[in-house]
Amino acid sequence: MRNQNNLIAKEGQSLVFFFLLLGIGLFFARYAHSDYDFRVEGVIVTAFGLFTAYFFRNPVREIDSAERSVVAPADGKVIKIEERHEDEFINGDVILISIFMNVFNVHINRVPVTCEVTKIKYHPGKFFNASLDKASKHNERCSMLIKTPGGALVLVVQIAGLIARRIVSYPRKGDNIIKGKRYGLIRFGSRLDVYMPKGSKIAAKIGQKIKAGEVLGYLK
Repeated sequence: MRNQNNLIAKEGQSLVFFFLLLGIGLFFARYAHSDYDFRVEGVIVTAFGLFTAYFFRNPVREIDSAERSVVAPADGKVIKIEERHEDEFINGDVILISIFMNVFNVHINRVPVTCEVTKIKYHPGKFFNASLDKASKHNERCSMLIKTPGGALVLVVQIAGLIARRIVSYPRKGDNIIKGKRYGLIRFGSRLDVYMPKGSKIAAKIGQKIKAGEVLGYLK
Protein backbone atom coordinates (compact mmCIF):
# COMPACT_ATOMS: atom_id res chain seq x y z
CA MET A 1 0.00 0.00 0.00
CA ARG A 2 1.38 3.40 -0.99
CA ASN A 3 2.43 6.32 1.23
CA GLN A 4 2.89 4.29 4.41
CA ASN A 5 6.30 5.82 5.16
CA ASN A 6 6.52 8.89 2.92
CA LEU A 7 6.94 12.32 4.51
CA ILE A 8 5.17 13.81 1.47
CA ALA A 9 2.60 11.74 -0.43
CA LYS A 10 3.96 10.35 -3.69
CA GLU A 11 1.10 11.98 -5.62
CA GLY A 12 2.43 15.40 -4.64
CA GLN A 13 6.20 14.91 -4.86
CA SER A 14 6.52 15.77 -8.56
CA LEU A 15 4.41 18.92 -8.12
CA VAL A 16 6.50 20.09 -5.16
CA PHE A 17 9.72 19.46 -7.07
CA PHE A 18 8.41 21.29 -10.16
CA PHE A 19 7.31 24.45 -8.33
CA LEU A 20 10.42 24.67 -6.16
CA LEU A 21 12.70 24.15 -9.15
CA LEU A 22 10.77 26.75 -11.17
CA GLY A 23 10.91 29.22 -8.28
CA ILE A 24 14.67 28.84 -7.94
CA GLY A 25 15.00 29.20 -11.71
CA LEU A 26 13.10 32.49 -11.67
CA PHE A 27 15.45 33.88 -9.01
CA PHE A 28 18.44 33.18 -11.25
CA ALA A 29 16.67 34.29 -14.45
CA ARG A 30 17.25 37.94 -13.54
CA TYR A 31 20.96 37.45 -14.24
CA ALA A 32 20.16 36.38 -17.82
CA HIS A 33 17.64 39.21 -18.32
CA SER A 34 19.09 42.28 -16.65
CA ASP A 35 16.18 44.45 -17.85
CA TYR A 36 13.64 42.50 -15.79
CA ASP A 37 13.66 41.29 -12.20
CA PHE A 38 11.95 37.91 -11.70
CA ARG A 39 12.27 37.84 -7.90
CA VAL A 40 8.57 38.56 -7.24
CA GLU A 41 7.51 35.71 -9.52
CA GLY A 42 10.17 33.52 -7.89
CA VAL A 43 8.79 34.22 -4.42
CA ILE A 44 5.21 33.47 -5.53
CA VAL A 45 6.10 30.19 -7.25
CA THR A 46 8.34 29.06 -4.38
CA ALA A 47 5.60 29.85 -1.86
CA PHE A 48 3.16 27.80 -3.92
CA GLY A 49 5.64 24.93 -3.94
CA LEU A 50 5.96 25.09 -0.15
CA PHE A 51 2.16 25.11 0.23
CA THR A 52 1.93 22.10 -2.08
CA ALA A 53 4.43 20.27 0.16
CA TYR A 54 2.32 21.26 3.18
CA PHE A 55 -0.88 20.07 1.52
CA PHE A 56 0.57 16.66 0.62
CA ARG A 57 2.19 16.16 4.04
CA ASN A 58 1.83 12.66 5.41
CA PRO A 59 2.26 12.68 9.20
CA VAL A 60 2.32 9.68 11.51
CA ARG A 61 -0.94 9.23 13.42
CA GLU A 62 -1.69 7.35 16.61
CA ILE A 63 -4.44 4.84 15.82
CA ASP A 64 -6.90 3.70 18.49
CA SER A 65 -6.42 -0.04 18.93
CA ALA A 66 -9.70 -1.01 20.64
CA GLU A 67 -11.15 -4.04 18.86
CA ARG A 68 -14.58 -2.53 18.06
CA SER A 69 -13.54 1.07 17.55
CA VAL A 70 -14.12 2.83 14.24
CA VAL A 71 -11.55 5.55 13.71
CA ALA A 72 -11.70 8.73 11.66
CA PRO A 73 -10.44 8.15 8.11
CA ALA A 74 -9.31 11.76 7.74
CA ASP A 75 -8.48 15.00 9.54
CA GLY A 76 -11.24 17.58 9.47
CA LYS A 77 -14.48 18.77 11.01
CA VAL A 78 -17.46 16.53 11.78
CA ILE A 79 -20.33 18.21 9.94
CA LYS A 80 -23.01 15.54 10.06
CA ILE A 81 -24.15 12.62 12.22
CA GLU A 82 -27.48 11.08 11.26
CA GLU A 83 -29.36 7.83 10.86
CA ARG A 84 -30.48 6.96 7.34
CA HIS A 85 -31.17 4.05 5.01
CA GLU A 86 -28.29 3.14 2.68
CA ASP A 87 -29.62 1.22 -0.31
CA GLU A 88 -26.71 0.99 -2.77
CA PHE A 89 -24.15 -1.09 -0.86
CA ILE A 90 -25.42 -2.09 2.59
CA ASN A 91 -29.17 -2.07 1.90
CA GLY A 92 -30.01 -1.32 5.51
CA ASP A 93 -30.22 1.31 8.21
CA VAL A 94 -26.93 2.97 9.08
CA ILE A 95 -25.39 5.89 10.95
CA LEU A 96 -23.65 8.39 8.69
CA ILE A 97 -20.74 10.50 9.93
CA SER A 98 -19.39 13.15 7.54
CA ILE A 99 -15.95 14.75 7.92
CA PHE A 100 -15.21 17.90 5.92
CA MET A 101 -11.58 18.60 4.99
CA ASN A 102 -10.53 22.14 4.10
CA VAL A 103 -7.36 22.86 2.13
CA PHE A 104 -5.31 23.17 5.35
CA ASN A 105 -6.18 19.70 6.66
CA VAL A 106 -4.08 16.59 6.03
CA HIS A 107 -5.72 14.91 3.03
CA ILE A 108 -4.30 11.40 3.42
CA ASN A 109 -7.19 8.96 4.03
CA ARG A 110 -7.01 5.96 6.37
CA VAL A 111 -9.02 2.79 6.76
CA PRO A 112 -11.40 3.13 9.76
CA VAL A 113 -11.43 -0.57 10.77
CA THR A 114 -9.35 -3.69 10.19
CA CYS A 115 -11.15 -5.17 7.23
CA GLU A 116 -11.48 -7.02 3.97
CA VAL A 117 -12.39 -4.87 0.96
CA THR A 118 -15.57 -6.34 -0.52
CA LYS A 119 -16.49 -3.72 -3.13
CA ILE A 120 -15.13 -0.51 -4.66
CA LYS A 121 -17.05 1.77 -6.99
CA TYR A 122 -16.00 5.05 -8.61
CA HIS A 123 -18.79 7.54 -9.38
CA PRO A 124 -18.01 10.38 -11.82
CA GLY A 125 -19.86 13.57 -10.98
CA LYS A 126 -19.93 17.29 -10.30
CA PHE A 127 -17.87 19.44 -7.92
CA PHE A 128 -20.29 21.14 -5.53
CA ASN A 129 -18.99 22.37 -2.18
CA ALA A 130 -18.29 19.15 -0.26
CA SER A 131 -20.07 20.46 2.86
CA LEU A 132 -23.44 20.51 1.04
CA ASP A 133 -25.89 17.61 1.38
CA LYS A 134 -26.18 17.17 -2.39
CA ALA A 135 -22.43 16.51 -2.65
CA SER A 136 -22.93 12.96 -1.35
CA LYS A 137 -25.07 12.08 -4.38
CA HIS A 138 -23.93 14.39 -7.16
CA ASN A 139 -20.18 14.92 -6.67
CA GLU A 140 -17.33 12.80 -7.97
CA ARG A 141 -16.75 10.11 -5.34
CA CYS A 142 -15.26 6.71 -4.62
CA SER A 143 -17.14 4.26 -2.39
CA MET A 144 -15.41 1.38 -0.60
CA LEU A 145 -17.44 -1.28 1.21
CA ILE A 146 -15.40 -3.10 3.85
CA LYS A 147 -16.11 -6.00 6.21
CA THR A 148 -14.62 -6.42 9.67
CA PRO A 149 -13.37 -9.83 10.95
CA GLY A 150 -16.61 -9.95 12.98
CA GLY A 151 -18.74 -9.54 9.85
CA ALA A 152 -19.85 -5.92 10.29
CA LEU A 153 -20.17 -3.87 7.09
CA VAL A 154 -18.78 -0.33 7.00
CA LEU A 155 -18.95 1.97 3.98
CA VAL A 156 -16.35 4.71 3.41
CA VAL A 157 -16.92 7.29 0.67
CA GLN A 158 -14.33 9.79 -0.58
CA ILE A 159 -16.13 12.83 -2.01
CA ALA A 160 -14.44 15.46 -4.17
CA GLY A 161 -15.12 19.07 -3.26
CA LEU A 162 -15.47 22.44 -4.97
CA ILE A 163 -11.87 22.60 -6.22
CA ALA A 164 -10.87 18.94 -5.85
CA ARG A 165 -10.27 17.21 -9.17
CA ARG A 166 -8.64 13.92 -8.26
CA ILE A 167 -9.65 11.10 -5.93
CA VAL A 168 -6.98 8.47 -5.30
CA SER A 169 -7.83 5.07 -3.81
CA TYR A 170 -5.25 2.26 -3.64
CA PRO A 171 -7.11 -0.89 -2.46
CA ARG A 172 -8.63 -3.58 -4.65
CA LYS A 173 -11.46 -6.00 -3.94
CA GLY A 174 -10.26 -8.79 -1.68
CA ASP A 175 -7.48 -6.78 -0.02
CA ASN A 176 -7.09 -7.16 3.75
CA ILE A 177 -6.09 -3.92 5.47
CA ILE A 178 -5.20 -3.11 9.07
CA LYS A 179 -7.09 -0.27 10.78
CA GLY A 180 -5.43 3.11 10.32
CA LYS A 181 -3.41 2.20 7.23
CA ARG A 182 -3.32 4.85 4.53
CA TYR A 183 -5.55 3.90 1.62
CA GLY A 184 -5.88 7.04 -0.53
CA LEU A 185 -6.25 10.80 -0.69
CA ILE A 186 -8.27 13.59 -2.29
CA ARG A 187 -6.57 16.63 -3.78
CA PHE A 188 -7.78 19.86 -2.10
CA GLY A 189 -11.02 20.60 -0.19
CA SER A 190 -13.16 17.48 0.14
CA ARG A 191 -15.10 15.14 2.42
CA LEU A 192 -15.16 11.61 3.84
CA ASP A 193 -18.43 9.86 4.69
CA VAL A 194 -18.43 6.85 7.02
CA TYR A 195 -21.53 4.63 7.23
CA MET A 196 -21.60 2.52 10.39
CA PRO A 197 -24.17 -0.18 11.28
CA LYS A 198 -27.27 1.04 13.10
CA GLY A 199 -26.85 0.48 16.83
CA SER A 200 -23.19 1.47 16.84
CA LYS A 201 -22.16 3.72 19.73
CA ILE A 202 -21.13 7.15 18.43
CA ALA A 203 -18.33 9.02 20.21
CA ALA A 204 -17.87 11.92 17.77
CA LYS A 205 -19.91 15.13 17.98
CA ILE A 206 -21.06 17.57 15.31
CA GLY A 207 -18.63 20.47 15.06
CA GLN A 208 -15.75 18.44 16.50
CA LYS A 209 -12.34 18.87 14.89
CA ILE A 210 -10.96 15.39 14.57
CA LYS A 211 -7.75 13.75 13.39
CA ALA A 212 -7.36 10.53 11.45
CA GLY A 213 -7.03 7.63 13.88
CA GLU A 214 -9.19 9.15 16.61
CA VAL A 215 -12.38 7.31 17.57
CA LEU A 216 -15.61 8.05 15.74
CA GLY A 217 -17.54 5.32 17.51
CA TYR A 218 -17.78 1.63 18.39
CA LEU A 219 -19.44 -1.22 16.53
CA LYS A 220 -22.25 -2.94 18.42
